[in-house]
Amino acid sequence: MKFALVGVGGAGGRIVDRLHEEEAATGRSFSNGSLLAFDTDRSAFEGMDHIPLDRHILVGDTHPDIRGEGVDGDIELAVSVAREDRNELHREFDKLKLHELDAVVLVGGLAGGTGGGLGAVILESLQTLTDIPVYAIGVLPDGGEPDQHIVNAAESLQSFVRLADSVILFDNDAWHDSADTLETAYDSLNDGLAQRVSAMLGLNELADADIAENTLDSSDLIKTLDSGGISVIGQATVELEDSGFFDRIVSLFRNGDETEDDGTTTTLAMRTQDLVQEATTRNLTTPCEMSSTDRGLLLVSGPAEEISRKGFESGRYWLEQESDAAEVFAGDEPRPNGSTVTASVLLSNVTEIPRVDRLKERAVEAKQTSTSKHQPQD
Repeated sequence: MKFALVGVGGAGGRIVDRLHEEEAATGRSFSNGSLLAFDTDRSAFEGMDHIPLDRHILVGDTHPDIRGEGVDGDIELAVSVAREDRNELHREFDKLKLHELDAVVLVGGLAGGTGGGLGAVILESLQTLTDIPVYAIGVLPDGGEPDQHIVNAAESLQSFVRLADSVILFDNDAWHDSADTLETAYDSLNDGLAQRVSAMLGLNELADADIAENTLDSSDLIKTLDSGGISVIGQATVELEDSGFFDRIVSLFRNGDETEDDGTTTTLAMRTQDLVQEATTRNLTTPCEMSSTDRGLLLVSGPAEEISRKGFESGRYWLEQESDAAEVFAGDEPRPNGSTVTASVLLSNVTEIPRVDRLKERAVEAKQTSTSKHQPQD
């Protein structure tokens, strides 16, 4: 499956840069260099090491209110500038060769003016230019960020969900360790997101993978995301020599009960099933209520002899029951020389997401506070 990756704003550009790096590191080739990075601030391109210079697109560089220095969090300004430059944007899309792709993935930080405002206009434009799916990856701000970022994120999320065929959501607040500043945590946050997204976009793209017993293909991914709305991705990995990690997982899901081990077969089955549960209950890009899922997709990757067929089927059955999804696609990805076993899970059209509810509530409160401050006093 071949995707174009379009980064918008500082966060979106950094994540696309990291995704392209992940392609090379893992051998999952899913973009074939179909990359673009848009920004209103020329300095944002300085940190991009893997996106070619001719794919760096500065928007609004001649606009009197921007001149290449960004929109300072102003979504309305970003939208206005993007619409003025819409013809120029369309010419840049020619570099993507949309007719050769299966889908486009736009990535943007929802708290920023450029990511949210310019990102929405680009989504709108892409939907008019191509019949292939146009997905979005939206990054929610940390809870400690200013009110304006929260308001931007709430408005941008609404626009992204309306314009994209599906929005994969990543919540910085859920993943940010408060011991680190958000700025120092960006690399690790982007790493976690890139690993999860590349596993899904790179289905069956591993150069050294063997033939799977249960193969997933691009149509399965598209069918999963076809239900629209908000999607989340979970992932859990065990190092094959790290028995301590496996023991911790078992203790989490067996409630301290002793499990009779009748040999390697039972051990592998437990590990495979518990990795699926770990990925879905503790490691989602945005925590959500599983039972509000419309469709799901499960991929288990690792050496064939380390993936239990019984554990795989048990994990799939558990996912079907807990998510109450109408359909769950599942497959394996044998890697003969792999040193890990990884379970990756995609939940689509999830409707119960506490973080989104809190974001909307805080955005309303922030707007009310701002309005009261600007009202004339008697």
